[in-house]
Amino acid sequence: MQPSSPALTEGTLHTLLRQYDGVGEPLSCTPVSHGLLNRGYRLTTTRGCYFLKHHLDGPGSLGRIERQHRATARLAALGLPVVPVVPAVRAATGARVRTVAVAGRRCFALHPWIEGTHRHGSELTVAQSQVLGALLGRVHVRLARALPRAPHTSHESADPAATYDEIGALLERIRARGRRDSFDELAEHRLTERRELLRRYADQRPAAVPARFTGWVHGDFHPLNLLYAPTGRSPRPVAILDWDRLGVHPRAEEAVRGAAIFFLRPGGTLDLRKVRAFARAYRGGAGASREELAAAVHRVWWERLNDFWMLRWRYQLRDVRADPQFPAAAALVVWWSGHYEAVRAAFCD
Repeated sequence: MQPSSPALTEGTLHTLLRQYDGVGEPLSCTPVSHGLLNRGYRLTTTRGCYFLKHHLDGPGSLGRIERQHRATARLAALGLPVVPVVPAVRAATGARVRTVAVAGRRCFALHPWIEGTHRHGSELTVAQSQVLGALLGRVHVRLARALPRAPHTSHESADPAATYDEIGALLERIRARGRRDSFDELAEHRLTERRELLRRYADQRPAAVPARFTGWVHGDFHPLNLLYAPTGRSPRPVAILDWDRLGVHPRAEEAVRGAAIFFLRPGGTLDLRKVRAFARAYRGGAGASREELAAAVHRVWWERLNDFWMLRWRYQLRDVRADPQFPAAAALVVWWSGHYEAVRAAFCD
């Protein structure tokens, strides 16, 4: 099991803050709820409050992280709600200002602290779901303006033959466990069920994505990466967080994937009324066609049908952080398969 974010030592904090101008001396540094890829801290200094992000990739990724920071700075200049990075001091006279501080071969970035709350789709009205879709549409349009022309990359869909092998390997691990619990029983049931679904839909594997459907995307658009204003009768998004997966991918697939997370109900169904409001606003904001959304729905459905990352984490990596997400996510695949036309209509009509 992966550990939670550890507290940073006083020495590490002082080493970090010496690389910045005007942020003050550290008063407290508290771990905050963190994502699966990085760690975060609420840092209070004599000059204010900050979010300190520990990029677990290490110094080898310094260039990639700073490219993300430059991209988000351009997006902020274009009016998107993006949290800017606090620049570090110059490495040497005449050198450019860095945005990543390194301490003990670990990479950190400092951002202003933004007060806000995360909201799942169940907490949004239909009108607010529409606002969310329009926001993602603007993100995709302005990414195209802010970044160089997206290179065409191949995006092949999952091979069901490889999925059969993966299901077999996971089932072997589950059945070999000495003391099984209710999660193991559910996982075995869903794996055998999924194998039958794959046999039923084996001829539905999507074709390659046309180049015209690809572009720069956020890469991880979900409720924990969006902050809403903490007060007000109609809360508005104030910050899009965590651009670590910024990259070139099929644009509309990010919309479908995001909606499938925001509007997923505990029982494994989608709130299609909110999905429809979200998707219509996204299409209008991004200039995406119904054809593009229909292709994205099919590819994301196929992706979910073939994906077992939560079970790989549990049974191969012994990391149980994703376990709470599994019951609803696994049920969604079955429900989506049985309501395929209704789901496609919600995104495309």
